[in-house]
Amino acid sequence: MAFSTFFRFLKNLPGYSSSPIAWPRSVKQVVLILVDCACLFFAVWGAYSLRIGQFIEPTFWQWVLFAAAPLVAIPVFAVNGLYRSVIRYVGEKALWQIIKSMFLAVLLWSALVFFLDVQRFEAAPRSVPPLYLLLGTCLVAASRFGARWLIWLPVRRRISDRQVLIFGANPAGIQLAESLMAGQDLFPAGFVDDTPSLIHKDVSGIRVYPPNRLAYLIDHYEIREAIVCLPQASSARRREVVELLERHRLRVKILPALSELATGKNLVNLIRDVDVGDLLGRDAVTADQSILSKCIRGKVVLVTGAGGSIGSELCSQIASLGPAKLILFDQSEPALYQVHRKIESTDLCPVVPCLGSVSDKSRVTQLFEEHGIQTVYHAAAHKHVPLVEGNVAEGVKNNIFGTQTVARAAMEQGAETFVLISTDKAVRPTNVMGATKRWAEIAIQNLSASNSGTVFCAVRFGNVLGSSGSVIPLFKEQIAKGGPVTVTHPEINRFFMSIHEAVELVIQASSMAKGGEIFLLDMGESVKILDLAHNMIRLAGFRPLDPATGEGDIAIEFSGLRPGEKLYEELLIDNNNAVGTLHPKILAAHEPNASKAEFTRLMAELTQFLEQRDESSARELLLKVANP
Repeated sequence: MAFSTFFRFLKNLPGYSSSPIAWPRSVKQVVLILVDCACLFFAVWGAYSLRIGQFIEPTFWQWVLFAAAPLVAIPVFAVNGLYRSVIRYVGEKALWQIIKSMFLAVLLWSALVFFLDVQRFEAAPRSVPPLYLLLGTCLVAASRFGARWLIWLPVRRRISDRQVLIFGANPAGIQLAESLMAGQDLFPAGFVDDTPSLIHKDVSGIRVYPPNRLAYLIDHYEIREAIVCLPQASSARRREVVELLERHRLRVKILPALSELATGKNLVNLIRDVDVGDLLGRDAVTADQSILSKCIRGKVVLVTGAGGSIGSELCSQIASLGPAKLILFDQSEPALYQVHRKIESTDLCPVVPCLGSVSDKSRVTQLFEEHGIQTVYHAAAHKHVPLVEGNVAEGVKNNIFGTQTVARAAMEQGAETFVLISTDKAVRPTNVMGATKRWAEIAIQNLSASNSGTVFCAVRFGNVLGSSGSVIPLFKEQIAKGGPVTVTHPEINRFFMSIHEAVELVIQASSMAKGGEIFLLDMGESVKILDLAHNMIRLAGFRPLDPATGEGDIAIEFSGLRPGEKLYEELLIDNNNAVGTLHPKILAAHEPNASKAEFTRLMAELTQFLEQRDESSARELLLKVANP
């Protein structure tokens, strides 16, 4: 009867819903107060019964004390914030608040007992207040934690096969957990953290476990997925955590680094799959904003090779820095269409797409005369080592003659800055592609020495993650087909950086150049391609095949070094030439090169070989000059 009356009362409250989670906050607070009243009433009755040793029938004054218990305690609970917390997320902090509140409430209630005793009314035995404190604390705490368990029980059942672990009980991890609990897709089964002060505590109602409990959690909760939430950690630390989780055969997702989180979006929308860049162990180099826009803001900027992976990212970043006009130049119609559509949709600056080849002198000159170009970023190049190795004439035409054509036009038309995008393969090259890029560097260094007024510089960097020439797209394709993944040599290694980093380096270099420098990024340690292959196989949810035991999913095969391929890449011909710049992670060097007269003679000799279609002699000359 009492329960039916209680529920009829609830139904008459405004905003009542059959689901407790959907009740208005005021309704939930009223229900919680009523439950606390019942708990405290029965706690006093239980304390008396325990003291007497049997279930008692209260006297009039005992009824008064029973009724006084919640009347005294409820205001204390309210002042201490017990009705401000959300039951769904109640944790150990709430338990401590309950203990403090009950202790104060019992003191006030004991004062009432003492007053009645002084007035010679019927009083309580001295052992009743401590028993009341114990029973009241247990019942009030049990009501909250029991309600939390009941509220989440249907949710856990509904998504029992979609529970995840969150590695990192930090503010971002807590916000992520609360967002997941409010959603319908995933449920956080627990936090994993190695901070001693957090282990075995409840944070927002979710237990924090140490990393050595991973196996238990995976088995007990049938976990198949984990989210790494360490936005302030270093790249090396995130890599360590990802590798730990992958050893437990979990699908791993990651919350980006702190620099990527300032978007205002819900953290759930920022979760992404772990990519190979998270496993390189090198933190991204942050750009110096004070020098980033010096050669761009308010200027007419030309990007050659605008449709390529580096060129398109260059265009995106340049557009955001406020140029007066951005000229996109590429010989590929589909690539130019895509990058033009992408940049134009941002509506950040005027954009002009121009079809043509950097080897076409008249077309290049027309661009400078028509648009009054002030800054040039020369990204156009043939860069695939095996393809250029088999097409020497085209490599020379595009990478050397094309660079000279654009650079000379820039000088003759009074452009302010010219930046050549080079490669680490230009250092002591063993292939035609690297040699042509070194010749291009020499060409702009000689033009810089002519004191024309145009500032010429080059920028070198290692392999760019996700670019069309990177090994990573090849590995992804091979893994998708079930393998094998082909690595040319077990000891081959390379430097890696993100496309975003590479482009920021290029733009900053243009602002710091004085003429003739070759800029490069402090790339940290190089990465073994074999380790990269292992990481990518694990990221895809597979295991590398162990030839000795036959265990694993995808095999790795060694195909042998390709023509012109080196085991190790370098960034400088002579490390003693490098000096610091305005940016602590960017170095500048003046590499030794052939004199202007000597280089002019060599260019004539190279041209002659190509006219005679003697690619063998041309290749020999290219490598000889590039390796003095």
